[in-house]
Amino acid sequence: MKALGIDIGSLTTKVVILENGNILSSIITSSGDEPEPSAKEAIDKALTQANLSSNDLYIVSTGVGSKSISFSQQQKAITTCLARGISHLLPSVRMTIDMGAESTTIVKLNQRGRVIDWATHDKCAAGTGIFLQQMARLMQVPLEEMAKLSLNAKSAADITSTCAVFAESEVISHVHRDPPTPKEEIVAGIYQSVISRIMALCKRTGIEKDVAVAGGVARNIGIINTLEKELHFRVLVPEKPQLVAALGAAILAQENLERNSSN
Repeated sequence: MKALGIDIGSLTTKVVILENGNILSSIITSSGDEPEPSAKEAIDKALTQANLSSNDLYIVSTGVGSKSISFSQQQKAITTCLARGISHLLPSVRMTIDMGAESTTIVKLNQRGRVIDWATHDKCAAGTGIFLQQMARLMQVPLEEMAKLSLNAKSAADITSTCAVFAESEVISHVHRDPPTPKEEIVAGIYQSVISRIMALCKRTGIEKDVAVAGGVARNIGIINTLEKELHFRVLVPEKPQLVAALGAAILAQENLERNSSN
């Protein structure tokens, strides 16, 4: 049997198939309104990529949509999967920051990839990938261009609200000032607002090197640059940060297969 991990998020569904520790395929697709059909579609794509059939899989699911999946053999907490995934990719990491679409999760882990502490923030859209998408639409600037703009900012505009709706109002006020606040400073202020919430979570658990960043927002160079300035050191970012939890789920699936075969 092959080990399959699936991470069903609010925006994207991620699948990793493992065999003997080697990644046979990995897929990132959009999550639909119904988690189970979206999950099946993502798994089918991963199977096609690996030239496999669906009859020979041990599946571990995680993420916000995992409870809606009837065909997985196990469901695991996102914190557990993040810890195992990042430890496999970057063994020196003792703390990972997962920046997702609707939440940010901090996980501290030991050298064996086991969770020793964690904290999460998901009560408001501010500080998440969806919030950044809203800000990009508001400013009529693509996300990638927004990230590059922030690198040229000489200072950051004040955007202090912890609520996405009020933060949006602050951005609008900067845009319509006379003269308007420079775009790069507004973007830098948006990123600073996001990172301030993340730093509050980090301080709850304590900061311990090495620190890695996972999740889709980890691809944003402006966010990573702002985070590193706050931490005063470099962070590690995997090649495909969105896949970390799915990889961790696949690793747990593989461990279960190994235990079952030895019994």
